[in-house]
Amino acid sequence: MTTSDFKKGLAIRYNGDTYVIVTYQFVNPGKGAAFTRTKLKNVGTGKALEVSFRSDEQIEEANMEYKKSQYLYSDGEDYHFMDNSSYEQFTISGDIVGDQSMYMMDGGEVTVVFVDNKPVSLQLPPKMNFKVIQSPPGEKGDTATGGTKQVEIETGAKVAAPLFIKEGDTIRVNTDTGEYVERVSQ
Repeated sequence: MTTSDFKKGLAIRYNGDTYVIVTYQFVNPGKGAAFTRTKLKNVGTGKALEVSFRSDEQIEEANMEYKKSQYLYSDGEDYHFMDNSSYEQFTISGDIVGDQSMYMMDGGEVTVVFVDNKPVSLQLPPKMNFKVIQSPPGEKGDTATGGTKQVEIETGAKVAAPLFIKEGDTIRVNTDTGEYVERVSQ
């Protein structure tokens, strides 16, 4: 595999250890050869590392396994899941889950990425539907400007939504960016 195959969340072998790609950026300077700047996270230690790879450099891909899992609950620090096929329960630390916890609902399905039988990241569906539980009233006359307001969805996350959204509405949210996509009719 070469650096053009890099994706966020991909596991690679580097200097004898397994790392997950946190971020990557292709750089083509005016002088010199192009390269890819990456931020890697060590699967074993959790330490972050910044590495630049040449464009034509060959990288060994680590063995990754994707498992459909059900989110069960959080105990404040860790998140507990159940493998949908084997019904085994496992725990993922809050550091790995990160901001994605704002869009996880009890009993919801996620895809957990395992490297060397260890959970290293999770993937939510790109767009999910949520019920609005709190919505301040829109000011009269604001609708002509296409303004937005902060509404709270059932997971507790705040989303900037159009002024016409009210409590009880169901909205679709992009889980990668946290942005409002559309109102969903029941």
